[in-house]
Amino acid sequence: MLYPLPAVMVSCKRPDEKPNIITVAWAGTICSSPAMVSISVRPGRYSYDIIRETGEFVINLTTEKLTYATDYCGVRSGRDVDKFAQMKLTPSQSKFVSAPGIAESPVNIECKVKQVIELGSHHMFIAEVVGVSVDKKYLNKEQKFNLNQSGLMVYSHGEYYGLGKKLGTFGYSVKKRGKKSGTKRS
Repeated sequence: MLYPLPAVMVSCKRPDEKPNIITVAWAGTICSSPAMVSISVRPGRYSYDIIRETGEFVINLTTEKLTYATDYCGVRSGRDVDKFAQMKLTPSQSKFVSAPGIAESPVNIECKVKQVIELGSHHMFIAEVVGVSVDKKYLNKEQKFNLNQSGLMVYSHGEYYGLGKKLGTFGYSVKKRGKKSGTKRS
């Protein structure tokens, strides 16, 4: 019951085949140096064998505008449909892996599998991040990436939600206030 979760679209591709997309809600950062992530996929899924065989995939962050496509790619099988074509998504060239990113996504994270842990209903792919592409429209004039302006969405117990208002910034609870604040910390 750890919700909400990021709902990401993971793209993958075998050589000489059409690329595929699977929606994954069990994805996350697991290490910062080296940058590593994990995704968990059921072995019966079409994308599972592709990722296992190629050892690579791309995590594509999702936005409110991509909610319909995110849901579709999670409930339709790539065995039966071309998800890129059906959802009118654009495959984007990756720099370090053969799998394409999704051009409509604000962030594409290129990954190479380092380990697969067979956990039960899902197998966890632990992967090193080998490249990251960002949509330049979210860069401000100082070239700072404003990801939160992209309209990110999350999945919570069977439902999709846009992220709400900003509540604080990292470390704000211990940030020193002005000299006259008189606030004591315990």
